[in-house]
Amino acid sequence: MDVVSKPGMPAIRRYWIGFAVYAAAMGVYLYLTRGNGVPEAYRGTPADPATFMNGEELRISESYPAWRNWLFFLLSPLEWGLYGVILFSGWGKRLYNRLEGLRGPSLLRFTLYALVVQAVAYFGCLPLRFVGYRMSRYYDISTQGMGGWLRDKLVEFAVGAIPLALGLALAMWLIRRGGRWWLKLWLISVPFIAFMMVVQPVFIDPLYNQYTRLSDPVLEAHILAMADEADVPAERVYEANMSAKTNAYNAYVNGIGPTLRIVVWDTLYRLDENEILPIVAHEIGHYVLHHLEWSTLGLIGSSLVMLYLGQWLYRYAYRRWGKSWGLRSLGDPAAAAALLLLVSVLGFASLPFSNLVSRQAERAADAYALKLAHTPEGVVSMNQKLVTSTYDDVYSPLLVRLFRDTHPSAMERIRDADQFARSFGN
Repeated sequence: MDVVSKPGMPAIRRYWIGFAVYAAAMGVYLYLTRGNGVPEAYRGTPADPATFMNGEELRISESYPAWRNWLFFLLSPLEWGLYGVILFSGWGKRLYNRLEGLRGPSLLRFTLYALVVQAVAYFGCLPLRFVGYRMSRYYDISTQGMGGWLRDKLVEFAVGAIPLALGLALAMWLIRRGGRWWLKLWLISVPFIAFMMVVQPVFIDPLYNQYTRLSDPVLEAHILAMADEADVPAERVYEANMSAKTNAYNAYVNGIGPTLRIVVWDTLYRLDENEILPIVAHEIGHYVLHHLEWSTLGLIGSSLVMLYLGQWLYRYAYRRWGKSWGLRSLGDPAAAAALLLLVSVLGFASLPFSNLVSRQAERAADAYALKLAHTPEGVVSMNQKLVTSTYDDVYSPLLVRLFRDTHPSAMERIRDADQFARSFGN
């Protein structure tokens, strides 16, 4: 039997031709919009990279972000194309037919099938991820060796693929039973989402990094004093050993309820204290403003919308292409690739909305940090060093802001800190 069935060949060919045109168009867009795009009003201000980067850093910052963003915009469409090949070639259907010969419950066979399909898509996209990794190594952003990078990718795949495969098995079982399966699936997912938010800092994050108490006792005393001022328990602040992987700077807050915690990367110790404290104060702001709890509620609410849209699109796709895919019914287990394709497409399409919400939360945390840390000048120099360490755009092109930027731009953050300092006569 041919690897690609004749009825599916035209659809696959059209998609990859479209993918090539899209890749070229996106490359042209990112090339034309490269170079930080600082508005005229901010030229010569602390937000202008020309005021804090040398010539070589400026050259890299004009090209590297464009390449990195191009890889990002290719990754999801490449994944969709791989799912399309699995569906339209008939390969997915033939694979499941072979798995039906295995002993054991049908749930186990379907879960295995869903894992194989995800593996084809994930590792089929691995070359793009590898290019991004090598570029990061070349520009001295990543310090991680190849073995560590591959290990993290395997962990990333397992952590994401196994729960999703089990969720798809549950969805398939509910579809076969009929009725509003999407609503039943959402009701079941609510406690699971909350559970995953609780256990992530304790069981999942340690798979990637080591976490300890803060290693600098002087800085720890200042951070804990600031945390005490904000009524954040001292045991909620941790340090992650990230210097073995990256030269970038970061801190974050995750978990909910008893596992909610603030984590700082050990690379922050390369900054001055008046630059570190605003970063930690920002994460304290997330804690105090209950952003993680609100994020969990938002995730639960958005999952309902996604499931409703997903079931509608799935029915449409089944009517339109079900015969080409070899599906016998909506509940045909071989439809796993179609469900995974919908999950990926809807996730990508939702990015502008989720990123907008994220940027609003980040702005609120920024404002809180300025009041708590009282070091607006540290915020300015810290953002300048953050940009220099990763060669990020100070102000991203429109499509990058919509689909990639979860935080306000460095230009906006520097501007806000400068205005805060001026309001107090600093």
